[in-house]
Amino acid sequence: MSSLIYIHGFNSSPESTKAKVLNQSLDLLGMDISRCMVPDLAYEPEQAVSELIDLIETSQAQGEQVYLIGSSLGGFYATYLAEKYNLKAVLVNPAVRPYELLQDYLGPNKNIYTGEEYQITEQHMQQLKNLDVEIVDSPENYLLLVQTDDEVLDYKQATDKYWQSPNVIEYGGNHSFDDFRSKLTVIGQFFNAEIH
Repeated sequence: MSSLIYIHGFNSSPESTKAKVLNQSLDLLGMDISRCMVPDLAYEPEQAVSELIDLIETSQAQGEQVYLIGSSLGGFYATYLAEKYNLKAVLVNPAVRPYELLQDYLGPNKNIYTGEEYQITEQHMQQLKNLDVEIVDSPENYLLLVQTDDEVLDYKQATDKYWQSPNVIEYGGNHSFDDFRSKLTVIGQFFNAEIH
């Protein structure tokens, strides 16, 4: 038995397009996934990671193999968790240094999906720094998916960090990752150890 955790990005939610595509097209992975979880994560990084740790440890206690897919900030969290628990993770246009990227968002914010209002603080930036994995110990555990026309992140930060990992680099696209559904077969092959 195995479970899949999709980790959404900053200011996103389980209602994001990729989360919906994943839930609607799990069969394309070609895997026996007993549960696909898309948690609605807290805005505070430490709390978000604590919530994810609870999901991982509960799944493992039930004898499930856990797989991660993280998008943007979710890719940053997925890296921390994959290193901590030796898990396989797919990183979709991942944020490499979100504590730099999110400086522009300090102060009040509003979730584009839920309308919820919240504050981003310097304390949150420090929490992100504390979660940073500067050098991955197990590059083979990651599949990197990036599109070069990402309007939010510099994709080269990800290709530099995960240069030893299997990757799919697509020219064009955007931060949301155009046609994510078409990559589910490749993701399933990676999780099934057919891609090294």
